[in-house]
Amino acid sequence: MKNKKKKFHLFKCVEFFFYKAARIMNLEPGLLEQIKSCHYVYCMRFPILLKNKIKIIEAYRAQHSHHKLPCKGGVRFSPLVTKNEVMGLAALMTYKCAIVNVPFGGAKGGIKIDSNKISFKEKEKIIRRYTAELIKKNFIGPGIDVPAPDYGTGEKEMSWILDTFLSLVPGNLDGLACVTGKPISQGGIRGRKDATSLGVLFGLRELCNLKEILKPIGLDLGLQGKKIIIQGLGNVGYHTAKFLERNDCIIVALAEKEGAIYNPKGLNISKVMDYFKEKKTLLNFPGAKTLKNSSSALELECDILIPAAIENVININNAHRIKAKIIGEAANGPLTNYANEILLKKGVIIIPDIYLNAGGVTVSYFEWLKNISHVRYGRIEKRFQEKINISIVNYIEKLSKKKINSKERKIILNGPNEIDLVRSGLEDTMISAFNELIMIKNKKKIVDFRTAAYFLAIEKIENSYKELGIFP
Repeated sequence: MKNKKKKFHLFKCVEFFFYKAARIMNLEPGLLEQIKSCHYVYCMRFPILLKNKIKIIEAYRAQHSHHKLPCKGGVRFSPLVTKNEVMGLAALMTYKCAIVNVPFGGAKGGIKIDSNKISFKEKEKIIRRYTAELIKKNFIGPGIDVPAPDYGTGEKEMSWILDTFLSLVPGNLDGLACVTGKPISQGGIRGRKDATSLGVLFGLRELCNLKEILKPIGLDLGLQGKKIIIQGLGNVGYHTAKFLERNDCIIVALAEKEGAIYNPKGLNISKVMDYFKEKKTLLNFPGAKTLKNSSSALELECDILIPAAIENVININNAHRIKAKIIGEAANGPLTNYANEILLKKGVIIIPDIYLNAGGVTVSYFEWLKNISHVRYGRIEKRFQEKINISIVNYIEKLSKKKINSKERKIILNGPNEIDLVRSGLEDTMISAFNELIMIKNKKKIVDFRTAAYFLAIEKIENSYKELGIFP
């Protein structure tokens, strides 16, 4: 008997995971309701002239939680955007920020249109009008709500948001901090583009160093030699593949909208990307088997499966066919609640999105801090640190009566640049959050990582409300 196809509601899915954790917590129901509920949703409709015709654009901005301000979350372009979707994604952002100790509430924005079917100038018009609508209702600002890139948007779109905000809200001293994910020249930060992927690497690395987790599922310690499947070859998927390849993982399959490619001996990511850019498809990549059905790649044998594109790719219809031993959620909401329960019963280790893909918002936080402080990371301390390092090296050489070779000397003497500090901060954040996650999981005897992550997030938000004096 075939499973009846169920309509996917992301916010309800998030609620399911929320209540699963809440059931093992002793919290006052009113406080739980406050933490769970989406505080504000701005639904807007505005006219835009597209191809000499007036089109009404449907768009949203959801602010899930004001327990910390500003709110934070991306803006996406998609013909499938719904109110329910942005509410669910905003909720995920709230819990994500709490887990990695980023002092933001969760938010999300969506514009319901296929960006591939409009021109560059038309997209700019839509983004600028969307920003103007947010300003009208006080839904954007450095201390209010800070957008960022998401599906279908990037640095250019964030520049348009910034320029529109500065034009309509002149004289705002911290105006650069109204949006993150900007180009470096517009107040952006080095390391933001691949931050989500680097966070995925750090999270998986920490998991794969735990013998008590890997031994029961028959895997050796460390990332080295792990067979990986990645679904999605956008910004997150590509950089995740690149980082894992550098850490001696074997990328056996890559999946995109139109299909997938598979090679059990491993794919060369640089060559695949060159081919993808030239042909605009992964299909028929030399030396790999082509799979016409993209979702079938998710069901291949592997050690780690990484959904890195959109939500609802593993659901009640295909969860029972998943063979991966570990699933790392690089995308937001890639597993439905039904799929989650099926996979847990099969003994699959799931590293949830609200921890694993928090690298993006972490580095967005660093960018926001940079804009608020009006100084680049490393600008003040770099030369000072280099002088300290020179003194130490000279002293060591004097005591040992041996010279350090020029290559090693250069490495030791180098003071930290912005990207060094950003990546160091991201690594520390992901390691610290993982350690908190493991501690809660063990202390409360929680079976799965997702429930432990929601438990940790809810506990931190609860403490925030209590410390504000709102609840006893």
